[in-house]
Amino acid sequence: MAHDEPVLTARAGRTAHLTLNRPRALNALTHPMVRTIDEALAAWEGDDDVTAVVISGAGDRGLCAGGDIRVIHEDTRTGAGASPAFWRDEYRLNVRIARYPKPYVALMDGIVMGGGVGVSAHGSVRIVTERSAVAMPETAIGLVPDVGGTYLLSRAPGELGTHLALTGQTIGAADALLCGLADHFVPSDRLGDLRAALAGPEVREAADVREIARRYGTTAPEGRLDADREWIDSCYTAGSVEEIIDRLRGSGEPAAKDAAETLLTRSPTALKATLVAVRRARRTATLEQVIDQEYRASCAALTFPDLQEGIRAQVIDKDRRPRWSPRELTEVTDADVARFSAPPPGGDLGLAP
Repeated sequence: MAHDEPVLTARAGRTAHLTLNRPRALNALTHPMVRTIDEALAAWEGDDDVTAVVISGAGDRGLCAGGDIRVIHEDTRTGAGASPAFWRDEYRLNVRIARYPKPYVALMDGIVMGGGVGVSAHGSVRIVTERSAVAMPETAIGLVPDVGGTYLLSRAPGELGTHLALTGQTIGAADALLCGLADHFVPSDRLGDLRAALAGPEVREAADVREIARRYGTTAPEGRLDADREWIDSCYTAGSVEEIIDRLRGSGEPAAKDAAETLLTRSPTALKATLVAVRRARRTATLEQVIDQEYRASCAALTFPDLQEGIRAQVIDKDRRPRWSPRELTEVTDADVARFSAPPPGGDLGLAP
């Protein structure tokens, strides 16, 4: 039945709606879901009766917890080779969203992580609520932040993006706004009214959509990152992950020490590759160029043991005790890190000209 489909499409007035419909799996993205979203966006782009698109998640827990990493775990275990094809389509979708010619309204209510950031934070009208929990937690499973995450985080003020990319820290509405991952704060109890307004007759052009978002918006509750800027900017300018950890431990700030302890639980290989990726993204002009590099990094991660082990520890066995290989940062070689920038065997994504 239609309501059982993993992505629901609908129209209300001149607004088209996408609903990620796997609430029991926190609306985690599968390859067929990515294709469905892309096909719907392509059709609505050429439909003069559609003024805007709204994406949201079914259930009350969040928009999307990311890609379905259980599928990726099975792929790494069996060597089936399906993950690169999924990433190719997912990353192309992220670029389509970023370049979409009509307002793309993302309701980032509840959990928004990994691939969930990819289908929301590249949109033109990004709305967070008091329930928003936004993160790019890839280093916890042996990956480098992807779906354009290194592009987005590299544009955050100071070293905030480096901090978030390495630690995978979850942030709320105010910090998402500060880091440029969202545009408006709307209390969750006003989302229904916002949806109704977007379906109303006053929505005739893109400017109307943005005005409605501003009308229902208000000031977000205070965040954490702004107060931590001094030690974050000081510690994360270091030249290596090892030095970052040393600075965090020596800063005298309890929150910095906590960050250091978090980093020591992450994949050493992923940490080093992520630091390179974020700093390269900061120097790279376009999202397309950065996502091309992220595709290389994701494909490379398939050749390292940490990806399978990280997913096992986080979502399969849930013991939260990954056995990284290598175990120490000092054991990760320059050659290991360089592999994350090398073209994959199946060829590059080729988004950038």
